[in-house]
Amino acid sequence: MNAVKTAAKADPKLANAWKTKAGRDLTEAELLAMPESEYMNEKQLEFFRSRLQEQKDALLSNAGETTEHLREDTSIVPDPADRATIEEEHALELRTRDRERKLLKKISQSLARIEAGDYGYCDETGEPIGLGRLLARPTATLSLEAQQRREMKQKMFGD
Repeated sequence: MNAVKTAAKADPKLANAWKTKAGRDLTEAELLAMPESEYMNEKQLEFFRSRLQEQKDALLSNAGETTEHLREDTSIVPDPADRATIEEEHALELRTRDRERKLLKKISQSLARIEAGDYGYCDETGEPIGLGRLLARPTATLSLEAQQRREMKQKMFGD
């Protein structure tokens, strides 16, 4: 990660690109090249707001496709093996949509955090979560260290 940051900072075009571009038009490399003093400035918030909204829109369109797929005519299939295959496909699709429903909730919470000014900061410590982690998981609410502590407690105590 540091190698990426160093390489990005060495290129003055990348380091200053954020000053002239809209937040939603920034690339990940340009975002990472921004100085630490600009953490969660308006352009970074706009970048993440745009990314989260795109994810949300994609998930919502997938949900519509699932509804259509489940409504498709699966009229009476005489072969039990074919019927079982169709039912298993539907069950898998419903499990996937359930996970997406939970992700939609997290995306909505993240968008609300952006509006409230809390986005990008750890819920437990208040420290910056970091751009690398937010790029990998835009719905993150804990810093890497806080998340590791939480997972360790869950492992130890079966939380």
